[in-house]
Amino acid sequence: MPEGNGKFDRGLAKRKEVLGEAHVQRSLDQASEFTRPMQELATGYAWGEIWTRDGLRPRDRSLLNLAMLTALNRSHELAVHVRGAVRNGCTREEIQETLLQAAVYCGVPAGMESFRVAEETLAKVERELEDGEAPLEAPSATGAEEGE
Repeated sequence: MPEGNGKFDRGLAKRKEVLGEAHVQRSLDQASEFTRPMQELATGYAWGEIWTRDGLRPRDRSLLNLAMLTALNRSHELAVHVRGAVRNGCTREEIQETLLQAAVYCGVPAGMESFRVAEETLAKVERELEDGEAPLEAPSATGAEEGE
């Protein structure tokens, strides 16, 4: 990964803050020669250029992401960002309301899938809390999908 690149370094710090250090490190470690450029793009551009801006709070960016990922029907990314939303202080009710709003504009089938993913993810987070585990690490996955 590029070192000494201010945008990448800022993005890496923000990405770890929102998604959890272990998840981000896993994503970077699992990047192949083929997927590495996508990891670098996502970290430097999405996280270093956009997520670090002052115009919106991280929790608001998280809620926006949930709505957009609903529209795009990206279930894996949605699960990752539900955990990120919790890390950013979003409540279960705020996540629910965001998904309801998205369902009206994106379609009921997209909304139904997002509710399924969010409910499953929130239940996992709650179980992890009950078990005393670190609940806010995003699940492991492989490949360029993990540009979140």
